[in-house]
Amino acid sequence: MSGRHVVLAITGASGAVYGLRLGRELLAAGCRLTLLISRPGFTVIREECGLDWGDWPHETLAALEEYFRPAPGMLAYHAEDDLMAPVASGSRAPDAMVVCPCSMGSLARIAAGLSSTLPERCADVTLKEGRPLVLVPRETPLSAIHLENMLKLARLGVRIVPAMPGFYHGPRTLDDLVGFVVGKVLDALQIPHELFTRWGDASRVEE
Repeated sequence: MSGRHVVLAITGASGAVYGLRLGRELLAAGCRLTLLISRPGFTVIREECGLDWGDWPHETLAALEEYFRPAPGMLAYHAEDDLMAPVASGSRAPDAMVVCPCSMGSLARIAAGLSSTLPERCADVTLKEGRPLVLVPRETPLSAIHLENMLKLARLGVRIVPAMPGFYHGPRTLDDLVGFVVGKVLDALQIPHELFTRWGDASRVEE
């Protein structure tokens, strides 16, 4: 899996911590990571995680490099209005894309094939090129519109991995719960990890 190019889009749903943890795990797994963050995504990151990553792309990239500490050449960032970015073209489609967390608005626009921002365009490219696309919705309760959009995308081969932590692995901390969801995303990408103990493992914590 080393060297796979994965695009991670963080949108304006609550649960920015999932996206940040996923970014760290992808880099740790040797993936080349391109980060896309919507304007609402920046707001949620600031409100939920206390991270203010600037208003200009060069400021944001510097802040991301300080936060993630990637190896040289392993992290890229593009603003949501940068529709000339390489990942906006099918000829430079990533190996996989994850939207984590995925707002219901972003999910709806992806389902409708709209491409007004780079995250939406990259999702469109990923779909049309037949690459793995994983969406991590974080919303409750779900309306019939939300469910219909998810069903439409699932029928197109998109993996829907809701941010629904399990408890059979005996979580003790918030980080354990975050790790469970992130681990499920890595499973969808077929990236090995040890973020949670799987059901049936003799070493799992008994409930």
